[in-house]
Amino acid sequence: MRIDILSLFPKMFDGPFGESIIKRAIDRGLASVFVHNIRDFTHDKHRTVDDYPYGGGNGMVLKPEPLFEAVESIKEMIGDSSAPVILLTPQGRLFCHHVAQELSKQQNLILICGHYEGVDERVRNYLVTDEISIGEYVLTGGELAAMVVVDAVVRLLPDVLGSEQATKDDSYVNGLLEYPQYTRPPVYRGWEVPAILLSGNHQEVARWRCEEAIKRTLERRPDLLAKAALSEEKRKILDRMKVEREV
Repeated sequence: MRIDILSLFPKMFDGPFGESIIKRAIDRGLASVFVHNIRDFTHDKHRTVDDYPYGGGNGMVLKPEPLFEAVESIKEMIGDSSAPVILLTPQGRLFCHHVAQELSKQQNLILICGHYEGVDERVRNYLVTDEISIGEYVLTGGELAAMVVVDAVVRLLPDVLGSEQATKDDSYVNGLLEYPQYTRPPVYRGWEVPAILLSGNHQEVARWRCEEAIKRTLERRPDLLAKAALSEEKRKILDRMKVEREV
């Protein structure tokens, strides 16, 4: 996968993309990430990327010319005129695991980091193909949101984490939060690891993890259960837990 990011502050990406999983994916040729300075696509001596909004109001608005030229230049360079163009904005659809899965199937992605009061509406209407928000809050710019999207998407690419099994029990994958995890030592400050996890009985461990995942989701994110595609067995476990909570 190739990801191109348009930003006014490209140096913000040096740290996050130079460490951990993203760096290893890039080094192994599983993903490539290129960050472009939007100002490089301006034509005046001041490298102007924003202007006052028509009709008045607070703040500045990103101009359409540099964004259109940047995206068109990238598409021509990579030879993909249909590459998805995503604007990171508080007005976009809410980013979640399923959106990350959807994006991970693309060969190319172009991300635009919004700034100031937003972008000229013609960018939304005639350039971008999708708008994404990482949460119901406002950031100073789309750079942090772009980092989140890239991290969530790249880790889902084949072989990035070693195998597809590495993500199969992640929170949200099956509509549930992940079960509790433990490691050595078996006893720490008097707190013991659940005995079932030390039993060596893989079938019982799997059952315990399933029940704990359902329990945790019921306690913390019951809204997820309303749309989760649970098996008949998991649905029975959930119904039992609901009854136990009411007693």
